[in-house]
Amino acid sequence: MISDFLRGPLAEKGVANDEFSELVIRLLDYGVLCRDENNIEQRLYDRYLRIEALVTDFIALLGMRIEHNARFGFIRIYPPGAQVPSLPDDEHAPFNSGFRQRLNQFEAALAIILRVEYGKQLREGKVDEQGAVLANMEAIAIAFHNLLKKSLPENITERRNLFRKLRQLRVLHYQSEDDLDSLEGWIKIRPLIMGFVGDAALDALEARVEEEVVQESVFDQQT
Repeated sequence: MISDFLRGPLAEKGVANDEFSELVIRLLDYGVLCRDENNIEQRLYDRYLRIEALVTDFIALLGMRIEHNARFGFIRIYPPGAQVPSLPDDEHAPFNSGFRQRLNQFEAALAIILRVEYGKQLREGKVDEQGAVLANMEAIAIAFHNLLKKSLPENITERRNLFRKLRQLRVLHYQSEDDLDSLEGWIKIRPLIMGFVGDAALDALEARVEEEVVQESVFDQQT
């Protein structure tokens, strides 16, 4: 996997070829890397800092882009054609790689609710040093009902699977899956959610809610 033009620069940085491969393969596999997720990602993130320019150049050769948020300690890669709010909109051909994540209806709904909750607490200044906010399951369940007219899965296995997918994308974190089983549990929503759910989705949700309020008002007047 290591091209000849990388061997010398890697050696100068004290990074072995297989260490470079491990880092890049992890990024391609997961699409995102957060320093505070676990010891493995902490080690890989710190390695990335040593060879950031080399990784960026290599990713660019594959036709992809990389976002590095040094403040909150995360890295994310994007396939060609992806809309990235924080990066220039380069022209690329469509690309359908496995790391372009596709969410089902419920996963997309959860992502939107997490984005709404994150924005609310961000405005209130309830953000930790990593840019994350805490949200309890009760607040998420209420938002699901009020904004989307949906309910969180009552089946514990289904609910855990729903949240597990968003955790794999590093937009949320929880200590144990037991935290998801009751309304008293808490999860952490990371700032990655801001780039994952764009303003257009929030605008559409807001318009839908306003339309429902108007319709209910008209109905009340008629009755």
